[in-house]
Amino acid sequence: MSTSKKPFLIVNPKSYLYGQKSLDLAMAADRVAVDTGLEIYFTCPYADIRMISEKTEHIVVCAQSMDPLTPGRGMGHILPESLYEAGARAVFLNHAENPKTVAQLAACIRRAKELGMTAIVCADSVAEARAVACLDPDIVLAEPTDLIGTGKVADDSYTTETVKALNAINPDVLVMIASGVSTAQDCYNVIKLGADGTGATSGILNAPSPSVRVREMAEAIVKAGKERGIL
Repeated sequence: MSTSKKPFLIVNPKSYLYGQKSLDLAMAADRVAVDTGLEIYFTCPYADIRMISEKTEHIVVCAQSMDPLTPGRGMGHILPESLYEAGARAVFLNHAENPKTVAQLAACIRRAKELGMTAIVCADSVAEARAVACLDPDIVLAEPTDLIGTGKVADDSYTTETVKALNAINPDVLVMIASGVSTAQDCYNVIKLGADGTGATSGILNAPSPSVRVREMAEAIVKAGKERGIL
């Protein structure tokens, strides 16, 4: 069973931010996590994981991917233990920009569980999300790939049908709906419709103040969560 809390927000700058700018937004997200009590994940480039984990206390630092190897050979691959040692407590897997085979994905989920890291697995359709849920990750991010970065959110029926379908397959998996999410209202809507969490990249980074947008999104999620009775 997933130990991840719901509802949650994932702040995902991808590789648009790195170094000091990544740290600045992470520290802002950390303050929002304190003020709202919301579970907030923050993704960052591998080289920034240790810096961010050492300078924050309340966000869950999330690696952008990893490989299923164990300590030993594997030159050039991403060792899960190295991510954990650096402070990562969650990992994204199978994003549209870095897909994995089913065998690789299953092995990575298994390795994440061995280390106590939250496995967040992406799927680009309800059918793929159902299949991914069978691999027992902690969170399934069901996002139509063609909506990523467009600011156009999947319609309400996509959210409700996806949540229903995944709950039927594996009720222990948390369902995240995020592609196209760009405003606090978007966040409120998907949580109110039944999603366990959401997140954004361009919706945060393109805002007049990314740190303010993170706070607005978090507050909207908390409001929806309280109205649904899950907070």
